[in-house]
Amino acid sequence: MMADDPVNAIDTSVPHSARIWNYWLGGKDNYPVDREAGEQYVSIYPGIVDIARTGRHFLARAVRYLAGEAGVRQFLDVGTGLPTVDNTHEVAQRVAPEARIVYVDNDPLVLSHAHALLTSRPEGETSYIESDMRNPEQILRVARGRLDFDRPIALMLMGVLGHVDSYDEILHIIRTLMGGLPSGSHLALYDDTDTDEAHNKAQQEYDDTGAVPYRLRRPEQIAGYFDGFELVEPGVVACEKWRPEPSPFGETPSTSTLCGVARKA
Repeated sequence: MMADDPVNAIDTSVPHSARIWNYWLGGKDNYPVDREAGEQYVSIYPGIVDIARTGRHFLARAVRYLAGEAGVRQFLDVGTGLPTVDNTHEVAQRVAPEARIVYVDNDPLVLSHAHALLTSRPEGETSYIESDMRNPEQILRVARGRLDFDRPIALMLMGVLGHVDSYDEILHIIRTLMGGLPSGSHLALYDDTDTDEAHNKAQQEYDDTGAVPYRLRRPEQIAGYFDGFELVEPGVVACEKWRPEPSPFGETPSTSTLCGVARKA
């Protein structure tokens, strides 16, 4: 193994949000420290497991809508996270085998699993960019070599914007990325709100462990992510209420996570 192998950069002594999320979704790419942190979080806020599963189900429904009804054939998935069930390329290429997907992340753990994300139907293509969402200009520059910027692209920001401290920086990231995409492109995202005190308490205790913190936002702030774009019905709503379908996880409870899909005119 090379000294600069991304696996060497993985710290298994501190809980990691992508690994904890993987644990809540029933995955196996996690360590005891992640499972311990995940269980501690659940003990304070059991609804976090529902949020993880509901967010994942929203991703699948949004991609099916985009590849189907909206006719999008290109996806830029920023903040990919660890591979689990129904990754973006799998959902998109079931609808449109020729779909092209570019994943973006700068997490060494995700990078070490990138090979699992680079599978593709022969008609389509998937690729991976190592980059930070805080550098949207670089993402656009590299993505231009992977995607056709003369055709619509779906920008995916699924449950990652809370890793950015500043709300103004989030708006800059969204505006820069969407500003570089052609007309007819779409923005699809979900994020957690600060409306549940138990959730706020669990998140603060998680942040206090020294792990990378996640900032919960006010509902009006999340709605503001879509300013300037044409919202697809039913607008900005709780994840379980966006074009609902029977969930693979069973009965869908109410959550405090908001989501939406919007089009660039």
